[in-house]
Amino acid sequence: VRNKGAAGVDGMTYDQLLPYLKEHKEELLIQLRQGKYKPQPVLRIEIPKPDGGKRKLGIPTVIDRMLQQAINQVLQPIFEPTFSDNSFGFRPKRSAHHAIRRAKSYYEQGYK
Repeated sequence: VRNKGAAGVDGMTYDQLLPYLKEHKEELLIQLRQGKYKPQPVLRIEIPKPDGGKRKLGIPTVIDRMLQQAINQVLQPIFEPTFSDNSFGFRPKRSAHHAIRRAKSYYEQGYK
């Protein structure tokens, strides 16, 4: 859980996570091992955009964010090396800006 963002649909905050896990760790592990864990629905909110529009966000519960991060920490080192060097979406240390620079570089080298 990278930041202390908003609570999800269950209302649990980041500060409540550790006490919750101390009390419910075993049942959570059992659910995960048995494939019976069900993520909670995401909390849908809208935040204002500078142009006056609204940006829709889905906020998972802190438990689901923690589990997503744990899964990411295991899978990313396994799969990251297998991805194309020209793939930039949702990759560590890569962004749309990197993709644009790469495309510009290819264009300048004569690729079309």
